[in-house]
Amino acid sequence: MTAALTLGVIILVFLGFPVFTAIGAGTLLAFRSAQLDFSLIFVELYRLASIPALIAIPLFTFAGYVLAESKAPARLLNLANALFGWLPGGLAIATLFSTALFTAFTGASGVTIIALGGLLYPMLLKEGYGEKFSLGLLTTTGSLGLLFPPSLPIILYGLIAKVSIDQLFIAGLVPGLLLIAILSVYSFFQGGKIEKAQPFNWAALIRSVKDAIWEIPLPFIIIGGIYGGLFTATEASAIMAFHVVVVECFVYRDLSFVRDLPRVTVKSMELVGAILVVMGMALGLTNYLIDEQIPMKAFDWVHRFITEKWLFLAALNIFLLVMNMIEMFSAIIIVVPLIVPVAMQYGIDPVHLGIIFLLNLEIGYMTAPFGLNLFLSSMRFGKPVTQVYRASLPFWLILLAVLALITYIPGLSLMFVGPA
Repeated sequence: MTAALTLGVIILVFLGFPVFTAIGAGTLLAFRSAQLDFSLIFVELYRLASIPALIAIPLFTFAGYVLAESKAPARLLNLANALFGWLPGGLAIATLFSTALFTAFTGASGVTIIALGGLLYPMLLKEGYGEKFSLGLLTTTGSLGLLFPPSLPIILYGLIAKVSIDQLFIAGLVPGLLLIAILSVYSFFQGGKIEKAQPFNWAALIRSVKDAIWEIPLPFIIIGGIYGGLFTATEASAIMAFHVVVVECFVYRDLSFVRDLPRVTVKSMELVGAILVVMGMALGLTNYLIDEQIPMKAFDWVHRFITEKWLFLAALNIFLLVMNMIEMFSAIIIVVPLIVPVAMQYGIDPVHLGIIFLLNLEIGYMTAPFGLNLFLSSMRFGKPVTQVYRASLPFWLILLAVLALITYIPGLSLMFVGPA
């Protein structure tokens, strides 16, 4: 029954049914087969509404959409280019940092490719970077930054897995920086093949700092405040939302408080509403799985074939890469309740598991043949998807190498994480 239920939900999702209807139908069918009262599903919806950290989702989402609709991406890109553009591969390194920051704030891979791709792609070609490298770089940066606060997938994972969101934010810092550092080294050597070099320009740096002076403090306030223990992720979401509204509407005036802000609010809350409905349905289904001891049965089945922890981690990564090719939030809500109890039986720390999951999410978005970033890049830059596959392959291999390091060296994720 459980296998048929899981397969049915996955098939409905891939057929294009709204995720909440697929999960909701599966939940109702499961409750009926187990002769459980349907009211238990609505109890979970009530419990979801009472979770204090839940308010971080709409506030961070709203703030990210406000930034995306303003001219903040262009200002941050100019600043990053002024800082790194003089290095070999400088523009590529600037691309990595600016898109990672933008993805962390918006929490959505597609937004980064659509919003920044059209600006960055011609800049990279103009500077002498090859079409293959430029295409692969921008496809990769589409989901780069999901390990940094205030990444929405981290918050969602924490709520579903019942893991401290603050600890997940701290755990993602070193792996996220390591990933950007290794990609920057690769870009440095690629940029060394270009004869044309942009000299360092103090005037351009000062100008770009002045242009982005109100947005530069934002990551330091949010990330520094969370890492320093000054406030929680929920409090950080309120601070960020207030800051971006004041800055973008009243300081830079990129958006009109009367005309634009209501439109952006509605647009962002459409995503939030979809997430909350899916979460409500998924929590009901999770209760059924726990009641039927599905995670324990899954562990017993897996343990018959895989007894070693390192082998389980390898199999888990393969499974997650396949599952994470589907829509981001659906992957978290559907898969996390199943894998967390099983992984804990192998002695895997749930915070470390969260970083493994989220890094797989980044890689899954650029994994052929169904990774979402591949199709978004194909459409955004007007290239055949097979060409995008080939362009992304070197970056994909680099990300896999980083995934192996993060998977088998837990200290990279847990070195700054204190006790729960």
